[in-house]
Amino acid sequence: MRAILLAIRRLLHKAVQTGLNIERRFEPFFRRGLDRVVREPLAKLIQYLKNRKRVDHGLGLAEEKLFDWEEESLQAIIDEMREQMKLHFQPGAYERGGNTKTHGLVHATFTVHPDLPEHMRKGVFATERSYPAYVRFAGPGPDVPEDIRDVGFGSMSVKLMDVPGEKLMDEEKFTQDWPAVVTPTFVTPDIRENAKLQYWSTIDEPAWYFLNPKDPHLLDFLMQGLWNQTQYNPLGHRYYSCVPYLLGEGQAMLYSYKPLTDVPMAIPGVPFGRVPPNYLRDNMVKTLRDKPVEFDMVVQIQTDPHLMPIEDASVRWPEDKSPWIPVARIHIPIQEFDTPGQMAFARNLRINPWHSLPDHRPLGNQSRARLRLYRELAAFRQKMNLADHIEPTGDERFD
Repeated sequence: MRAILLAIRRLLHKAVQTGLNIERRFEPFFRRGLDRVVREPLAKLIQYLKNRKRVDHGLGLAEEKLFDWEEESLQAIIDEMREQMKLHFQPGAYERGGNTKTHGLVHATFTVHPDLPEHMRKGVFATERSYPAYVRFAGPGPDVPEDIRDVGFGSMSVKLMDVPGEKLMDEEKFTQDWPAVVTPTFVTPDIRENAKLQYWSTIDEPAWYFLNPKDPHLLDFLMQGLWNQTQYNPLGHRYYSCVPYLLGEGQAMLYSYKPLTDVPMAIPGVPFGRVPPNYLRDNMVKTLRDKPVEFDMVVQIQTDPHLMPIEDASVRWPEDKSPWIPVARIHIPIQEFDTPGQMAFARNLRINPWHSLPDHRPLGNQSRARLRLYRELAAFRQKMNLADHIEPTGDERFD
C-alpha cells in the first residue's frame, strides 16, 4: 500500500509540473495584462491573512531574534543541498545548488546617487562615487533546464568591487555582494521551513512542500505564484532582496533592482513551436549587442518592526508605511559576455551576502544561515571542479 501511495504522489506531482510547463507557454499572451489587474489586490489579501496569524515578538527596529532550531535546520539544508548537487552534476561541471543556471555574467558600473538623505548615507552609500561591478543573471535550481521549462524564477546578483573597509568575511577584502530574485517575498518564512522545502526538492517533488495536506503552505504558494511567471529577458525584470540588511547600525532595509530600459521580450516558438533552450541568454545577447541597460537600486526602510519583520521573509513590507527610494544606478554597457571563458569564470565566482561592510550586515535567520550555507556549498562546488577561489577585481579579461 505504501508503494502505491508513493507512486500516486509522484504521479500527481508530475501532473502539476506538466500543467505548469504547458501554462508557461501561454502566459506571454495574457499574464502581464492579468497581473496589472489582479496581482496587487491578491497580494494584499494574502499578506493580510498571513499577518493575522503571525506572532509579535516585540522586537525593535533592526532587531533580530535567535531561535533554538536554527543550527539543526541549517545543517539539514546543507546536507540535503550537497546531496542534491551530487545527484545533478558530475565532477568538473558542478553548478550552484540554488540560482543554478547562469544566463550571463556582465560587467557593470554601480553609481551612488548624489544628495541622498543623511540617514541613508551609510556604508557604500556614504559618498557619491562609482564602483566596478559584476552582475550575474541566473535561473532556478537545482538543475539546468531549458528556460521555458523552469519554474518561472530568476535572480540578479550584484558584486561590487574596489569597496574599501573592514568586511564581515575575510575570504574577500574589497567586495560587497547583493543578491536578489524576482519575487518580493522569500519562498519560505524561515530556515526551519526551508529545511522542509529542501527535503522535497532533493526527492524532486518540491510542490508537495506547499500542497502537502498534512503540512500545507498555501499562502506562500499563492504569494510566490503571483510573481513566478514565464521569464522574458533577465535584463527587463525587477528583482528583490526578500531579506533585510542593515543600512547603518539600528536601521534595516530591503533593496530592489528596478529596470529602466526597454529590452526585447519576445520568446520564439510559443505556444506550440520549438522554443530555444537558452532563449533568456539569447535575449540578453541581443540586447547588449545593440544598447546599454540600466537599473535603479531602490531601498525600503523598516519603520514598523512587526508589519515589516526581520525574521519572517515571507512577509512583504507595506509600501504605504515606507516607499521605495532610489539610491544608486546600475549601468550595464554594450558588451559580449557569452564566451566560454566568461561563463567558466561565472561558475567559479562566489556570491555571498556576507561579503559585506558591517554597515550592510545581512539580518534575520535566513541570512544568518546563508553565512555558512553559501560558504560551505561554494567551497564544495569549487573542490568538485578542482578550482581555486579567486577574489575578482573587475579587470579580468576573457576569451
